[in-house]
Amino acid sequence: MAFDLDQFTQTSVPVKYEDLDFDTFESQPLDAQTLRSLRYMCDVEYHTSCFLRDLLVTPSHREEAAGGFMTMWNREEFWHGEALSKVLARHGIIVDYDEVKAKREKLGWMGALGPLKQSVLTNLAGTDFVAVHMVWGAANELSAVAAYRRLSAMTDHPALSPLLHRIAQQETRHVAFYTTQGRQRLEASQAAQRIVRLVMSRVWKPVGSGMMDESEVRHVMDHLFGGKAGELDKLDKRIQKLPGLDGLTIFRNAFARLGIPA
Repeated sequence: MAFDLDQFTQTSVPVKYEDLDFDTFESQPLDAQTLRSLRYMCDVEYHTSCFLRDLLVTPSHREEAAGGFMTMWNREEFWHGEALSKVLARHGIIVDYDEVKAKREKLGWMGALGPLKQSVLTNLAGTDFVAVHMVWGAANELSAVAAYRRLSAMTDHPALSPLLHRIAQQETRHVAFYTTQGRQRLEASQAAQRIVRLVMSRVWKPVGSGMMDESEVRHVMDHLFGGKAGELDKLDKRIQKLPGLDGLTIFRNAFARLGIPA
């Protein structure tokens, strides 16, 4: 089923949390590891505007569907960060959006490509580049949904768990867009399949990489997915369903490079 951009635009609203009793954080405060993971998630959500800035100079923004989606996606991610910051504030952790943005303004998703950036990106054009962007985005959003659901289940908190579930539900719409667009590009071009396979197999890293210190990425990913090989395999299978990407194990490989036991 094709992604309905008009419906997405018309139904895009801030994630609701006003009905949740945040006073329960007084009697049931979150532990240090959970707060550390939440801070990581909050920073990643707030950092989306930097990704959007990078994408505005790529071929992706010239496509109507991609450009329209990215504008709404940026707004929803900001709302997610805002909701998470409210939870952190209840624990004395103040996250200032402008401060986060200032610290991260020189970073973006392309920074994660490292040494392959020049050799690969200079050979990408049009549909092939958009395919990379879409599949990269699909992997990021898939991992975000899984992370929110994992933390929700791990904490089983009367206020936090439903909030994380609601954020994850909104993120599933982002997954739908990226996978739909990625599939279309991959079906149309074997060259795109080869480029996407190369980039994703060699340089994809968990969302947050390049923004956070690697030690922080490792800690949070280990907290959420350490020893959960089955969860990583589920994510890999979603990517493997895309044309030309069968057999790829980008999540398993990325976690292995971080030294996180599955």
